[in-house]
Parts: sequence; structure tokens; C-alpha cells
Amino acid sequence: MVPLREKGNCMKQLDVAQQLSSYRHTIDNLDAALIDILAKRFHCTNQIGVLKAEHNLSPVDKDREERQYARIRILANGAKLDQNFVENLMDFIISEVVQRHYQIAADYQARQAPASQG
Repeated sequence: MVPLREKGNCMKQLDVAQQLSSYRHTIDNLDAALIDILAKRFHCTNQIGVLKAEHNLSPVDKDREERQYARIRILANGAKLDQNFVENLMDFIISEVVQRHYQIAADYQARQAPASQG
């Protein structure tokens, strides 16, 4: 027979394991949602890159970036997230967007060059 104290401890461990499993399942779902949101965001920013390339606009829009960072700081505060963390995350995302915009512009110009030479 298992002593009552050991039986209670086993139940607590089982309860903790179930709670961890539940939290981890939630995190897995949130991670999937984050990936989906990032994919949708990059699809949209790629379309912006194409539009900029077609109209010979700069891949970088510092005014827009400044407005975005101000907005992100407000959102971070409202969500009780560390502003530095959120800004670092946005730095990474925006730098990827800008890099893609430069590549889109280069690809567009390369496609246009043969047409203008012919």
C-alpha cells in the first residue's frame, strides 16, 4: 500500500505535468499563429516591394519606419511587453523587409534591362 503522503505527491506531480502539457500545447498553437502572421506580413511587404520597384521608389522609407516604431512602442506598453524586446524584434523584421525590397528592385531592374536594350 502507498503511504498517503506519497500518493498526494504523485497526484501533485501528475497535476503539474498536465498543466505544463496544457501550457505547452497553447504555446505550440501560438507559435503556429505567429508563423502564419509573419508569412502574411511578408507576403504583403513583398507586394509593397514590387510596387516600389515598378515605380522606382526607394526600398527604405525612414519616415514610415519611425512611425512604425512609435506605434510599436505604444502597442508594447499596452500589452505590457518590454519595449526593447519588441523594438529588437521589429528591427529584425524590418531589416529583412528592406533586404527583400532591395532584392525585388534588383530583380525587377534586371528583367527591365533586356526589354530596354531590345
